[in-house]
Amino acid sequence: MSCPYCCAGTAEGALVCSACGRDIAVPATLIAERDDLLRKREELRDELRRARDEVEAITRRRKSR
Repeated sequence: MSCPYCCAGTAEGALVCSACGRDIAVPATLIAERDDLLRKREELRDELRRARDEVEAITRRRKSR
């Protein structure tokens, strides 16, 4: 694991970075929330990709008329 502030290597499970002294402990609830947000972001990206493909298909059909 590396410190999110100074990028120094830290021991797994460390609460404080030994290089910069900053608090690096992340509560499990924040990790779960982050994972949920990442999942939702990916779902939204997929939805946006499908919508763009649909708009592109509609545009091509209109041009071919």
